[in-house]
Amino acid sequence: MVYQAVSIKCPNCATPVSIENPVCESCGTKVLITNYEAVFNMPQDMVERYADAYRAPLSEQPNNGVLNLSAAMCYLRLGLYDLAEKAFERAMADDRNNADLYFYAAVALLHGERPFLAGRAAIRKIEEYVHAALMIQRKGIYYYFLSYVKYDFYFNKHLRTSPTYQEELQSALRAGLTTREVMQLYKTLGTQKPACL
Repeated sequence: MVYQAVSIKCPNCATPVSIENPVCESCGTKVLITNYEAVFNMPQDMVERYADAYRAPLSEQPNNGVLNLSAAMCYLRLGLYDLAEKAFERAMADDRNNADLYFYAAVALLHGERPFLAGRAAIRKIEEYVHAALMIQRKGIYYYFLSYVKYDFYFNKHLRTSPTYQEELQSALRAGLTTREVMQLYKTLGTQKPACL
């Protein structure tokens, strides 16, 4: 999809920067967030400044996939789940081949709560998004998140599901999973890791 040129203010120094050249020439700051890793360890006040920098250009181009991706990652990190959901959906409409978009959209759907507290429709949408991510790229953390959802929602409510949470966990381990990825997931979710996972 082609968009008209967009200028945003650098989150660090407020210099206008074109998103076609996403590094501020004045201070060298990257002005676009392209993955969650970029905001995960960023101080909250800086994430807020990034999110603020995207608001004005998104009001002019609300369906700009690049801006929505950047904003969605910031909103998720800030716990602004409704805003994150909408931004992820717009970003996915623009880029259907980015597996992380589907994965983090699924994470946002939990709204910082345990899967146990989610409604059945939300769980189905989460599973749909994670399966879409897995069709693009098979990452251990995607399977692991499914394992957590299935454990907390299905197993703890004595509901049947296939594959089971144990089978999803085995898939996660086979695909490759790091302790760091797991820790980052639970910190983003704002929930505690179950002992069995």
